[in-house]
Amino acid sequence: MFLTSLKRVIKSAWLSFRRNGLLSTATIVMFGLTLFVIGGLLLLSVVASSILADLEDKIDISLYFVPGADEEDILRIKNELAASEEVKTVTYLSQEETLRVFTERHKDDEAVIASLAEFEGENPLGASLNIRAQNPDQLASVAQFLAKRDYDSVDKINYFENATVIERLAAVVSTVRSLGLVLVLVLSFVAVLVAFNTVRLAIYTAREEINIMKLVGASNWFVRGPFLVTGVIHGSLSGAIVSTAFFPIVWLASPKISFFIPEVDLFGYFTSNFFEFLFIMSAIGIGLGVLSSTIAVRKYLKV
Repeated sequence: MFLTSLKRVIKSAWLSFRRNGLLSTATIVMFGLTLFVIGGLLLLSVVASSILADLEDKIDISLYFVPGADEEDILRIKNELAASEEVKTVTYLSQEETLRVFTERHKDDEAVIASLAEFEGENPLGASLNIRAQNPDQLASVAQFLAKRDYDSVDKINYFENATVIERLAAVVSTVRSLGLVLVLVLSFVAVLVAFNTVRLAIYTAREEINIMKLVGASNWFVRGPFLVTGVIHGSLSGAIVSTAFFPIVWLASPKISFFIPEVDLFGYFTSNFFEFLFIMSAIGIGLGVLSSTIAVRKYLKV
């Protein structure tokens, strides 16, 4: 008996969906726009998290010494740092190694090479220590420790510039997420409003059928069910359409993102998590559909 009633409810919902084709299409479009923004924010979060994690993993502290600094002092500082529980590795580069690395890095920059040539064989660069922490979060305390010691032979600590870049990037990502959330809320409100009006019109169109069903003893669930199922249809269709639409978008965008950030394979991530993505989009779409249908049914369907 229950399965028979459920089949009739679903059939009635599908007929209502087709009968109000224009409004149903508008509802799906609005749901789709909302889900598209949500999906875009989810993928943006993946890319942003990968970028920040990669930067935090690569960030280190470079301690540059003045040219001609005593090697014993440098090694003493190295041993002090290596003894710290927060420090993972400390790499020492002599003046000659620092010059070699610097020259190799800027070999295609004629201005830099010409500037080095002006020193007529002298090495203008000092030795350096490269410090990596056990955890990226511990780098700040290591840098503060070095700044407080104020070694006379230390010329520069480069961590603070790198940390500022990461903090600014994190702030930009946070701002984009906040703006995206506001846009999602606005679009969700509009989508619910459109779906609400769609269900209201469906109730008005089927008012005579509803009266007949009540006269022959139909239950409240049987009368209200089709309108709630219509909301499920709107949400599930919009979720499936948006998830499918992301395939070509991600496929086209992935190579461009990988060109700048080789560690991020967005298309590979999307394809491997497609069904999870589809479930999230459909669940949110169905939630919006059921919410709008429930509000409309309670307000306009008096049974």
